Parts: sequence; structure tokens; C-alpha cells
Amino acid sequence: MKLPYILAIDQGTTSSRAILFDANARPVASHSIEIRQIYPDNGWVEHDATEIWQTTLTCCREVLKGIVAKDVAAIGITNQRETTVLWDRRTGEPLYNAIVWQDRRTSDRCRALKAQGLEEKVSARTGLLLDPYFSATKLEWLLDHIPGSRAKGERGEIAFGTVDAWLIHKLTGGKVHATDVTNASRTMLLNLKSLAWDDEMLALFNVPRAVLPDVRDSAGDFGTTELFGAPIRILGVAGDQQAALFGQTCFNPGDVKSTYGTGCFALVNTGAVATPSRNKLISTAAYRAKGQTAYAIEGSIFIAGAVVQWLRDAVGVIRTAAEIEALARTAKTADGLYFVPAFTGLGAPYWDPDARGAIVGLTRDAGAAEIARAALDAVCYQTRDLLDAMARDMKAAGLGAPAALKVDGGMVKNDWFCQRLADLTGLPVERPQITETTALGAAYLAGLGAGLFGDFGQIARAWALDRRFEPTLSATTRDSLYDGWTKAVSRIRTVV
Repeated sequence: MKLPYILAIDQGTTSSRAILFDANARPVASHSIEIRQIYPDNGWVEHDATEIWQTTLTCCREVLKGIVAKDVAAIGITNQRETTVLWDRRTGEPLYNAIVWQDRRTSDRCRALKAQGLEEKVSARTGLLLDPYFSATKLEWLLDHIPGSRAKGERGEIAFGTVDAWLIHKLTGGKVHATDVTNASRTMLLNLKSLAWDDEMLALFNVPRAVLPDVRDSAGDFGTTELFGAPIRILGVAGDQQAALFGQTCFNPGDVKSTYGTGCFALVNTGAVATPSRNKLISTAAYRAKGQTAYAIEGSIFIAGAVVQWLRDAVGVIRTAAEIEALARTAKTADGLYFVPAFTGLGAPYWDPDARGAIVGLTRDAGAAEIARAALDAVCYQTRDLLDAMARDMKAAGLGAPAALKVDGGMVKNDWFCQRLADLTGLPVERPQITETTALGAAYLAGLGAGLFGDFGQIARAWALDRRFEPTLSATTRDSLYDGWTKAVSRIRTVV
């Protein structure tokens, strides 16, 4: 008898991907397709929601070639978070491009709300800060700019969702309009304590309740798809960073992981209590599964792997992303050179949507290799920004400092980057054997829902280390380099 498979959908900012896992959560097939990035105006970032769906469907069909659909026990979905889609319930067609999490068009609206003194209230109820990063002001913008949409929303004719809800709608033929607690907690519309939609937030952003999806457990029932030859249940859903936390088996309070994709996102498990951040990080739902709810403190960097894409596509110093490791290894020592990639503003702990990128400390002998190294260093320095703020929050919550940093995502295949990350943060860096832990987390959640995994302990025992990178720089050198970074950041900030 064949062991059942789990199909994981990983819909990200730059690509759609499907990975087929066996019953032991080992990947057996994978397919991905890049998606277009649309930039209608300065600071605006959009995706074609139909393209998101079509590329996802194609990826799923590719990995299921030669597989009998009835042998697939469940589907798990993980997705770029905060990205906002509004569609017609009857036709299933989007009303506008998806507004991506990186988009900054609602910066003025967030500033106005801050000026009214509302950020403390928003943070107390949602765990989030007033920033265009989150979904609420994106949805508000759509309702304000699509004629008649707010009235249609009141009548229940249109639907809002983050990318997970959009894919669930399409996979189930429009039968299910649902999201999970992790994605809902990124909208700025969810009460983080009750994990239900918050009436005060809906009123603040003038959002009709009728457009909102149901909020379900991360390992829960999200309906059935019949698009692959036999019915397959959707049993696991989580936003990409929470899925990575789950895939890294960070199940204990104090466990920390950092994911390096388009952006960089560090999360620490804070247990069953939503711990507020005092250091401009955010509180978020980590997962809800098997009767357990966990929360996390998170720090978000908007530009990580995206800076490598920029070097490839906009500047042309590399032909493929993989070439940056070899190029960075050839760089001359240029400790005064700093690259601050604030292409769409600065995320945590600065939250400066109007900051823009800069290269500071250029000299005549700096070339492509030195700039490439500075770009990778920037990701490491930003990670330290997050970890330092996180350590202060952890101490206030009675949690010990992390002993190591678990890492995943496309960038951590680069050994030079992982070593540099250990050197510049001062923490040992642990890379797992399966670095696609975002998809793995979705598979684990779906496997829990399908009964393939009995409990969290069974999943934790499956985690395997690939390599551990130990710091080699002295604390004095590390702190001196970081001081230069903070000075470079101060030069480009609009809010100090």
C-alpha cells in the first residue's frame, strides 16, 4: 500500500511554488513559477491576482504528474502575508490587482491615524503598529477607490482575503471563504486576544464585516478541492513566516527562527500569551493547532533576498542570484562601506515608510564585489536590529535569550552569508537539512489535520541539522561594525 502524500502550496512574493511531500514529510517533487512585480507608482507594489492563481494551479498540476490524486491525504497552504485581494463573490474575478505587503501607498493614512493618537489603541487590540505594511489600510484604499465597492461589501457581494483566502476560494470553486488565525492576525482587523474580528477596528477602517472570511485553526478544515482528479481536503493554512516557525519546530517559548526570502522575518515563540512588544516589534498569532494556541513576537525586514534580485535585474552585476556568494568572497575589506536597502522604506524596529535606500562610504576602489558584500552584510545588520530588540522584549517577558538562530529560506543556501550572519549577530546559526521550511510547515499542519502526525513531539523529532555556523569575530569588532551600520541608517531616515 502506498504511503499518502501531502501537497504544500507556497505562494510567495516573487513566485508560486508547489512541493509534494511524502508521509514522512520528505520532499519528493517541486515546481515553481516566478510572478510579475507591478510598480504603478513610486512605493506602489502590486500583483495580478489571477496570475497568482494560475501559476499556483500550474505548479500543483506539475508536481502531481504521475501521482494518483486519491493518494494525496491533504493540501497545506502557506502564503505571502498582508497582500490584499478583493474579488466578486459571484464571478470569482478580482476587482483590482492584489496590493502587496511591500506597498506604501497608504503611508499618509497611517501618519494621520498616528497623529490622532490611535496607534496605542490599534496595537493594544491587534498587536500591530500603524504601518502601510498591514492589510487594513490597503483594504480601506480599495474600498475607497473602486466605485460602489463599499456598498457591494455591505450587501455581501464582494469578498476580501489575504492570498490564502483567495487560493482557498479558487480551489474550492467559491464554496469556502476562510482564512486562518495567523493570516488574520496580519490584517490589523483581528483582536489578538479573542482571535475574532474586532468591531472597533472595522469601524476605524470603515470595513464592512460582510467582506471578511471565516477565521479558522491553522490545522483546520478549509474545504475540498476537486481540481486534480479526486477530492483532496485542504487541512492546513498559515502565513509564510508562521509556517516557517512551525517547520523549524519552534514549539517552545524562546525558540527563534529567521527566514530569508524576499524580506527577512524573525519570530520568537512566546507561548500561550500574546506578549506586547516594547521595542517596536509586533505581536502575532504563531499557530493554532491540536487545541493549542501559540503567539510570537516578530520583527520584519522588507528587503533581504530582494536586494540580490536588484543587483541581478536592475544593476546587472550578477546573472543569477546564486552568483552573489562567489562575488562577495572576492571583495576587498571595506568596513566603512554600508548598503542600506530601504527601497520601500524601513521595517522593524524603525518603521519609517518614507526612508529610501543609500550606499554610504563609497570609495574609488569599491566595485561590484564590495557592493555585493555590503548588500549581504545589510541583511545581517538588519537581523541584528531585530534580535537586539527581540532580546529586550524576551527579557521583559521572562524569557531567556536565544541560544542559537534557526535559519531558512533561499538565501541560507549561501554558506558565506550564513557565516557572515553568525559573525555579525554573535549567535550560532543553525541551518536545517530542509531549508524550504515554509512549505514544510504547511505540510506539517496539513498532516496534523489529516492525522498523519500524531502530535508536536513527532514533528520535532523529525527536524535535522545540516550545518551549524559559529561566530568568529570578536565582540569588539562586531560592535564596531554594527555602530557604523546604525550611523548609516540614521543618515537616510526621515523620522529620527
